[in-house]
Amino acid sequence: MERTLITGGAGFLGSHLCEFFIAQGHEVISMDNLIKKENIENIAHLMGHERFKYIKYDVTEYLHVEGKLDNILHFASLASPKDYLDYPIQTLKVGSLGTHKTLGLAKEKKARFLLASTSEVYGDPMVHPQPESYPGNVDPVVPRGVYDEAKRFAEAITMAYHRTHGLQTRIARIFNTYGPRMRLDDGRALPNFMVQALKGEDITVYGNGTQTRSFCYVDDLIEGIKKLLYSNEAEPVNLGNPEEITILDFAKEIVHLTGSKSRINFCPLPQNDPKVRQPDINKAKTILGWEPKINRQEGLRRTLQYFKKKLEV
Repeated sequence: MERTLITGGAGFLGSHLCEFFIAQGHEVISMDNLIKKENIENIAHLMGHERFKYIKYDVTEYLHVEGKLDNILHFASLASPKDYLDYPIQTLKVGSLGTHKTLGLAKEKKARFLLASTSEVYGDPMVHPQPESYPGNVDPVVPRGVYDEAKRFAEAITMAYHRTHGLQTRIARIFNTYGPRMRLDDGRALPNFMVQALKGEDITVYGNGTQTRSFCYVDDLIEGIKKLLYSNEAEPVNLGNPEEITILDFAKEIVHLTGSKSRINFCPLPQNDPKVRQPDINKAKTILGWEPKINRQEGLRRTLQYFKKKLEV
């Protein structure tokens, strides 16, 4: 039986990973400091399972886990602009100190280590779509730079541990992912649009809505994480859905899906908001044999059921 530690294990992606690896027969340890206290609901259904353990802990502190560990998946981080702008120092610390501590634990346990990085390492890209070879266009001193640079540092120290200590490391550059268990007040486009549409409020679109995003359903992403973890690829790999859509068209899609009478309300574009975001996933296709299978219409339909239940509509 493999023993797997998932930091940030009560978060959106972390909780899905806990569920997935339990289903794979692993013993799973979920570690989370619950900076967003409501996240505990994401793993409530796993409490009491014989192969699941939850530890409330901040991974930027001294880190020790009793017994063997086969895998460490480092997903501890605030990931939405709203959150990391509210907690800039904590975001920087978990990307730097937290990654250092979890890498040290992986070295001690001789465990595989997978870093949850992000498409935000590409910043506001000058190359489109974004391949792993693109070094990015990032401004470290703007407010959202705390997340971008935290993840860029995390990638750098992960590669340093791989090269210096021979650690089995993996780096997943995760693009926009959605699905059940996203927080209603997450601040990202999909939760904003879905909550506003279901409440009949105006849909908030920043700028003129021509900026693009690519949305990957969570089940596809989790499968990609598994395949990357068990591969031999130490260099970064993009994981996301390359189907690109403008934010304005996405907002209209949500309005149509929900049957809402909401109108579009345009607001000023936030500073350094990326104009385009689309993964080049040729590397994932070639090395992992992975690509998304769930189309956006099906993924949104599943996600809508979750949001309706949460909002009781």
